[in-house]
Amino acid sequence: FSGLGVILIPTEAEQLTMRLSRVPGVMITQFVDPLPAGKSTPDFARKPMNVTAQEGKKAVFKAMVSGEPTPTVTWGRNKDKVEDPQTYKIKYDERVREHILEIHNVKPDHADTYKCFVANEYGKAVSTATLTVLTGEIIYEKLFKKHKHLLCSAFSRAVVTRKKQLPPKKEGEIDPKLWELLLSAPKKDYEKICLDFGVTDFRWMLKRLNQMKKEREEEQAKVVENLDNVKQIEVKPNGRAEFGFDMKLLDPNSAIHLYKDGTMVPYGHDENSKPCLKKEGTKYVFTMKDLQPEDAGFYQVDVEDANVLTTDFQVPDVEFTTKIKDVKAVESEDAIFECVLSTPLNRITWSKSDSSLEHGHKYEITVSEDKLTHTLRVKDCGIDDTGAYYAIAGIISSSASLTVEEDGDSSSKGHGRFKVNMPEIKSLDFEVPPSFIVTLKRRTAPQGYECYMSCAVRGNPTPRVTWYRNNISLNTNTNYHITNVCGVCSLLILRVGPRDNGEYKVAIDNKLGRAESSMSLNVRGNNNF
Repeated sequence: FSGLGVILIPTEAEQLTMRLSRVPGVMITQFVDPLPAGKSTPDFARKPMNVTAQEGKKAVFKAMVSGEPTPTVTWGRNKDKVEDPQTYKIKYDERVREHILEIHNVKPDHADTYKCFVANEYGKAVSTATLTVLTGEIIYEKLFKKHKHLLCSAFSRAVVTRKKQLPPKKEGEIDPKLWELLLSAPKKDYEKICLDFGVTDFRWMLKRLNQMKKEREEEQAKVVENLDNVKQIEVKPNGRAEFGFDMKLLDPNSAIHLYKDGTMVPYGHDENSKPCLKKEGTKYVFTMKDLQPEDAGFYQVDVEDANVLTTDFQVPDVEFTTKIKDVKAVESEDAIFECVLSTPLNRITWSKSDSSLEHGHKYEITVSEDKLTHTLRVKDCGIDDTGAYYAIAGIISSSASLTVEEDGDSSSKGHGRFKVNMPEIKSLDFEVPPSFIVTLKRRTAPQGYECYMSCAVRGNPTPRVTWYRNNISLNTNTNYHITNVCGVCSLLILRVGPRDNGEYKVAIDNKLGRAESSMSLNVRGNNNF
C-alpha cells in the first residue's frame, strides 16, 4: 500500500480480508469473517499526525484507537528500532485515552517514517507519520532576523502538524473544542461560548473545568511566568481580526507556535504578513487582514509544548437584510441601533470606533427570539457617546453614526423631558420631618354608598403612614382599601354603614418626628335605607 509506507503480506493461516478504515490513510486487516457479535477489528479513532521538531527538543506522536476486545498498541520506524529507553518513551494517558510515543533530545538521524500498529485477535491496523527534524537553530535565528520575509515564504510551503490533536466529538459527549475554548476564556464569556455549542446549562461542567484549568496552568508554568488578559478572536471595524494576551516568558527565546485546525501556521512580524504577531513589552497580539471565508478555523497558540490560547473563528454565510442607521439623540435620552440578518446568529459584535461593546450598565445588547434582529441601546446618552458605531457579523459589517445634542429647553422641542442641574453643595442635607401638605377633611356619607377620604404628606426619609378609627389601627383591616401613591394617602370604604361612624386619624412618622391629622365621619340614614 503505497500510501502507508508499509507492505502487509497475508499468511496462509490467516483468512484475511482487507478493508479501508473511515480514517484516511489507514488499512485494516480482518482475520475472521464474519465477526462474532459484539466484536470488532482494531481501528484508529485518531491516527498519529506528522510532526516537525527542532534538534534537541522533544517530538510527540499521539493516537487514539478502538476495537473489541481492546487492542494492543506498538510503535516502530522504518530505519531503526524504537528501543532505547533514554530516547523513546511509550505512554498511555488514560484520562484522554491517548497512546503516546515521545522522542527526547531529537537528532537529525531520528527523522524517519514512524508506524503505529494496533492489533487484537480479530485483526490489525497500521498508520504512519513522518518526523521532520529542523537543524542549525542558531543559524536559522540569525537568518530569520535578517531575511524573515524570505524564510516565512519558504516555510509556508511546508506542512507542519500540531503535536497534540483534539479527539473527535462522540455522540452524546461535549465537543472537545468547547473544553479548549473555556480553558482560555474568562468566566464572563462561558455562557455565550456554551450557547454557540448548544449547551444551555454549563454549571455541571465547572468542577471538571477547574481541574482541567489546574492541569493546564501546571503545563504553562514550565515556560510562562505570567499569563493574563487572554482575548478571544474578534473582528475589528477596520476589517482585521485580532486575538492575543499579556505574557511574561521564563525564557525569552521560547518558541511561540500558531496552529489552525491542528496545522502549524507561519506568521510574520510586519503588517503585510498574514497572520502577523505584534509584540509590545509583555503584550502579544495576532492580527489577520483581508479576511476571507477560508480563514475560518480553530486557532491555538503554544509556547513550546504548552497551550496558552485557544479561539474559534467562525465565518457564517450571512448578509445584512437591514443595516443600522444614523441616530440623533438629546442628552440623557437613549439611542437605539438595530439591524436584521439573513441568517440566525446567537450574537454579533457591536463596536464604537475600534472598541467592542459589552452588555451592561451603559449598553443593552439584545437579540430577537428568531436570532435575526440584533439591537444595541446606548443608555443615557452624553456628548462623549457621539461617534461611529459598528455591527459586525462574521467578516461583514454595517456602520452608522450617533449624534448627541446638548439638552436645551426640552419643552420648546417637544421632547417632554427636562434636566435639573443641581448646584454642587457637598454638605447639603435633604432630611425633612414628616408633615401634611393636605389634611383630612370632615366627611358626611349616605349609608350604603362608598366613602373616600385622603390626605397628602411629605418627609425625608419617607414617613410611615398608619390609619386609625377611634384609635384602633386599620392598616391590616381588609374591610378598608388603603393606598399610598407618591405621598397621596387614601382610604376607601365601599359600602358605609352605622358601624363606620367615628373619628378617623392618619399618623405619619420618620426618625425626625411625627405628625397627625384627623376627621369625623358621619353616616346618614338608617338600616332600611
